[in-house]
Amino acid sequence: MAPTRSLPGLTRPIALLAGLAAALLAACAPPPPAAPPASATQAPAEFPAAHYRQAEAQGRRVLRIDPAASLVAIEVRRGGPLAGLGHDHVVASRDLRGYVDTAAGRADLYVPLQRLTVDEPALRAEAQLDTQPPPDAIEGTRRNMLEKVLDAERFPFALIRATRSAAEPNKLNIALTLHGATRRFEVPVQTEALPDGIAVSGRLTFKQTDFGITPYAVLGGALRVEDGVELRFRVVARGG
Repeated sequence: MAPTRSLPGLTRPIALLAGLAAALLAACAPPPPAAPPASATQAPAEFPAAHYRQAEAQGRRVLRIDPAASLVAIEVRRGGPLAGLGHDHVVASRDLRGYVDTAAGRADLYVPLQRLTVDEPALRAEAQLDTQPPPDAIEGTRRNMLEKVLDAERFPFALIRATRSAAEPNKLNIALTLHGATRRFEVPVQTEALPDGIAVSGRLTFKQTDFGITPYAVLGGALRVEDGVELRFRVVARGG
């Protein structure tokens, strides 16, 4: 990528996913990404759906994630002496899926990485980013993020398991799996009761290198992606 155009970006993605996740940037390329396959939103083979089927069979209340009302967003910042020639990015998922077992204080979720978005205008404005990459750079960033950085064909999902902290009710213990690596976080959260479920919001930061992802850099690091990223989330779960 020519540094005068755009700095590529992930995601995490996650954080959250966490997904992230986790958000990374890659070299910009003009061709738009192919449409995600229909299987992109199907649960991964390792997703513990059986736990939630059993919980329902036992009469426990199981909530389902509402993707349309949920959001995971990862802010990826540029760095280096030539940072002014690049762009910061926001990578997001509006396709968070999964379940909450309220009695067990447990939730399992997954993010289909092929459905990540890059630089939605409203999210850039909310993040107060001071530059605006052109559309072709955004599309190129997304394509290369998925293919070269996240290796989404090999690792198509970010997986999240959240459990309630017994000692601190306003915190969740979160295990985030991204790019084949799992890392654990203790995350302060705000919980809102809804008429038909709950909404949980919070933030966490992590390093891309913790998940085996090398932050993008050019010119010997004079223009680079910062290793640390910030993930914020609002997850809405409703009764069936």
